[in-house]
Amino acid sequence: MSLDLVLITGMSGSGKSVALHALEDAGYYCVDNLPPELLTPFVALQRQQHTARVAIAMDVRSGVSLPLVPQQLEGLRQEGVSLRSLFLDSTTDALLRRFSETRRRHPLSRQEGRTDVPDQQRALTQAIELERELLADLRDGADVIDTSIIRPAQLQSYIKTLVAAPQSTLTLVFESFAFKRGVPLDADFVFDVRMLPNPHYVSALRPLTGRDQPVIDWLREHDDVARMYGDIEQFLERWLDALAKDHRSYVTVAIGCTGGQHRSVFLVEQLARAFATKWGALKRHRELDGV
Repeated sequence: MSLDLVLITGMSGSGKSVALHALEDAGYYCVDNLPPELLTPFVALQRQQHTARVAIAMDVRSGVSLPLVPQQLEGLRQEGVSLRSLFLDSTTDALLRRFSETRRRHPLSRQEGRTDVPDQQRALTQAIELERELLADLRDGADVIDTSIIRPAQLQSYIKTLVAAPQSTLTLVFESFAFKRGVPLDADFVFDVRMLPNPHYVSALRPLTGRDQPVIDWLREHDDVARMYGDIEQFLERWLDALAKDHRSYVTVAIGCTGGQHRSVFLVEQLARAFATKWGALKRHRELDGV
């Protein structure tokens, strides 16, 4: 029996526990904070026991043995393990806010007490940046999910959707977002469509979204929208085969407008529908999914 293994890594405070709970709900046998030295023998044990799906969380608490992980993952792939590596990331400001709200201690911080005290907040910032350096290799080889401004329920939904996607081909994740709330950290490509005609200024269309037919019809009437769609489509068509040959599992294409409600949503819907005929295609609407 083939083993389906999901490795969850990422920044402290970025939602690894939430992700692991989502996988547990999806039927995975889950283990938190497994030491890297035990990864290979643990997987071998699960294969002997004919376990179908396993999820493992690792983070900076593993210490000096973290550099072992990328080589171990490559070895598992060569042994036929179906492996997905997910990295949860957040902006430093978001992580500072979460540690301040929960009053939890960062695993790399030697400071005790309140994180809203200037000296201790500075120490926490340094600990977060050090953690980024230590996890850089794991991030490079993983599919990144930006949890900076999404709710736990959104993250659970994203995780379940990602692991349900087939691994036999490259999967495209089309994501709409609002520039006013920041560019997603997980984006491989970012397209700015704020120069396109904006349905927000049409009173009848303002409360609707890019998934509603009146907005779709209105945007289709504008040549600039069709031109933008064609440019993005042409760019992706040119480079996706090369990305697939580079053994990429997921490519996230982020499309942003001002509010993440009309133009970016419309383009994500249209592109996901078009590319689903050849590649795996998922879609996210960061602002709408959070409502």
